[in-house]
Amino acid sequence: MKGLAGKTVLITAGGAGIGRCMAERFAAEGAEVAICDADAGAVATVQKDCPKIMASVVDVTDEVALAEFTHKVETQFGGIDVLCANAGIGGPAGAIEDLDLVDWRACLSVNLDGAFLACKAAVPGMKARGAGTVLLTSSTAGLFGYPYRAPYAAAKWAVIGLMKTLAMELGPHGIRVNALCPGAVEGPRMDRVLGKEAQARGMAVEDVRQIYVKGVSLKTWVTADEVADMALFLASDMGAKISGQAMSIDGHTETLGD
Repeated sequence: MKGLAGKTVLITAGGAGIGRCMAERFAAEGAEVAICDADAGAVATVQKDCPKIMASVVDVTDEVALAEFTHKVETQFGGIDVLCANAGIGGPAGAIEDLDLVDWRACLSVNLDGAFLACKAAVPGMKARGAGTVLLTSSTAGLFGYPYRAPYAAAKWAVIGLMKTLAMELGPHGIRVNALCPGAVEGPRMDRVLGKEAQARGMAVEDVRQIYVKGVSLKTWVTADEVADMALFLASDMGAKISGQAMSIDGHTETLGD
């Protein structure tokens, strides 16, 4: 895709799922790719399968560790052109009165604080170079109410607020900021989410799955590869004038309710 060859891309939570897919796709386009992930096993797998990708174990809620990793990437590759702040967890599922404050804070810490800290670490270098692209992974849960998933929805709405603000703040420095808003993405992570939600609602997993499918105009889930398509487009020259946008990749979600 035009304009990606030779770019340096840093992806948080790049060891599996959407992050891993984005890493492989950017690398295939000729970009230098660095990923971090809190899962040591996922990092080891990337190192084995994709030796050209720099991979390190980093918890995005650890400000010092994330800043050190960002500096390492900048030093090795001469700067960061694209930041994909992709780290996120599903968080707890349940009625609001049953949720635990510790679980609430943990969900916001990874999904929101992780995006903030990644931007804080990478943006100064982008400003110095007068260019850059930031992609924050939000969700369709950042655009709708999401019954029984209050922590996740709150965090993902906040990510869009962060994106909108940074697009205004960083635009004069030549830095574009957008948010990816995937719908339900096929894979093990969403299977775990379905299990939690089914338990919280006292329903069968397949019945919860059908609620998701019913609420989408195309009556289908999306794949990590389709989310990566949007990431590459926005980071390429074809997305040169796109900033401040929450881009849905979801088959058109009509509702996240029943």
